[in-house]
Amino acid sequence: MRDEVLTDAAVRTLAKGRWGDRVITPEGGLDRAVVAGIVFAAEAERLWWEGVIHPRVRAIWRGRVSANPPADWVVEVPLLFEAGLEKGFDFIVCVGANEAVQLARVTARGMSQAQAGLRIASQYPLEKKLKSSHAILWNDGDQTFLDAQVGRLVDRLRTLRAGFPV
Repeated sequence: MRDEVLTDAAVRTLAKGRWGDRVITPEGGLDRAVVAGIVFAAEAERLWWEGVIHPRVRAIWRGRVSANPPADWVVEVPLLFEAGLEKGFDFIVCVGANEAVQLARVTARGMSQAQAGLRIASQYPLEKKLKSSHAILWNDGDQTFLDAQVGRLVDRLRTLRAGFPV
């Protein structure tokens, strides 16, 4: 969904109108690194950008869900609580990691420690996310460890669902 939104011509036009040509790559796309630098450095810019992006993302996943309501849907919403969307879901799973692991993962994607810290600080506190979720997956390990947790959670949810046929 992110790619659908970020390649949308209207989104590019809005970004360019607000921040100028510096956010457009030579190929004509959005320069995500430049946009991130802008939005995580100034709360007003982040809030404006979220106002552009979030409604479009919501429209995409709501459209997909409404096209096939009986399917088992999993919707990944990185800023679920920040966007106030938690009431729109039956079951919320929070994937968390300690701050050192978060910083290491974000900086491994090419961000400076300062940029990573700004990004993490702009989010809803992890402790509150954990308390507001129905299930927690702890992601300090490797992908195999996380996959095993997901598998156990899916098995448990299927078992519970079998006891409550729709």
